[in-house]
Amino acid sequence: MSKRITGMRRTLLGLTAAVAAGAVLTAGPAVAAGPATEPDTGRAAGSHAPTQAALDGLVAAGMPGVAAGTRTPQGTWFGTSGYADTEAGRKRTAADHFRAGSITKTFVATVVLQLEAEGKLSLDDSVERRLPGVLKGNGYDGSNITIRQLLNHTSGVFDMVSTPEWNATMNGPAFFEHRYDIKTPQQIVDMALKYPADFAPGKGWKYSNTNFVLAGMIIEKVTGKPYAREVERRIVKPLGLRETTFPGTDPKLPAPHPVGYSKLYAANPGPQIFDATEYRPSWSGATGEIVSTSGDLNRFFAALMQGKLLPRQQMDAMFTTVATGEQYRYGLGLMSRSLSCGVTVWGHDGVVWGSLSGAAATRDGKHALTFNINGDWLAESPPFENMFEGEFCGTKVGAPARG
Repeated sequence: MSKRITGMRRTLLGLTAAVAAGAVLTAGPAVAAGPATEPDTGRAAGSHAPTQAALDGLVAAGMPGVAAGTRTPQGTWFGTSGYADTEAGRKRTAADHFRAGSITKTFVATVVLQLEAEGKLSLDDSVERRLPGVLKGNGYDGSNITIRQLLNHTSGVFDMVSTPEWNATMNGPAFFEHRYDIKTPQQIVDMALKYPADFAPGKGWKYSNTNFVLAGMIIEKVTGKPYAREVERRIVKPLGLRETTFPGTDPKLPAPHPVGYSKLYAANPGPQIFDATEYRPSWSGATGEIVSTSGDLNRFFAALMQGKLLPRQQMDAMFTTVATGEQYRYGLGLMSRSLSCGVTVWGHDGVVWGSLSGAAATRDGKHALTFNINGDWLAESPPFENMFEGEFCGTKVGAPARG
């Protein structure tokens, strides 16, 4: 089993084995974003056979179903493989709503950067200044951690989904006992702060969902409104993302939606698969609450890349990346992948119970892809990465052996 997918199971809301590895930043300057007009559109739109082959490869690898939508100047395309409901034999559709997990982080980072552009905060503000007393004790000092370090995961703050408390209540059979529980952001942060920091602020990189719970708390402190309402006001409504919601304590998904098949992130998962479609996402909040569709997410990432949501100064900050030790670099709530054909795509991945998603766009915003698997396990990581290679490079990879 790949290190990366083991990391998926352990962290739930992030897609990286570095959550467990705690990779140290490599030497060298951060990569800054180029101008929005740079010619990085990926392959010319045409046959989607490589993308369809990647979809089929995911099902061949043992996933129940997968769907993908693309957006280019030539129009949109939708492809599917497997089933939304394996028992009923129902296929995935372009209208499917799904839990997009950590793709939420890009929306949250965008709002924080908008607030900076409005002069309401600075990325270099300390967490202590914005959330007095929240990051204190057990070796933590919020006055030494900046908002920027939260957004690019260089804060060292322990990941709440790596705690024994999280594992004991939300993984394995305990999921069914606790999936309707409600947690406040402060309760989630307190769970993480029982454990020492992974490293001194700015001295390493490690994906921590706690960082974005704190970012959501900062948005509420600065604006006086819950982070989700600010995302809706500033991004969802202006862009017309009519199928994008923040369910809060509502455990149900809007129709239509696939069944969310899960192995519940047990330490040694067996062959049994469970229906984990319903749960209250207050457990994840600003780090992974969002529900959306492939069409809405493609529209969001295209608009973000094209500078429709942020001024140039904040765009430059978001696209300044740090090394992670993984197959991507990380900016401010944004992942950067350099593909085999020389194209770089920007977006985010997300995994929650019963749902695994990926979204990315070229830097000019002209070519976007979002895909969702209605399952949360994967035998090997290459089939997942093949989605990006297939769509943006036209690389057709044969279906792997079933894992």
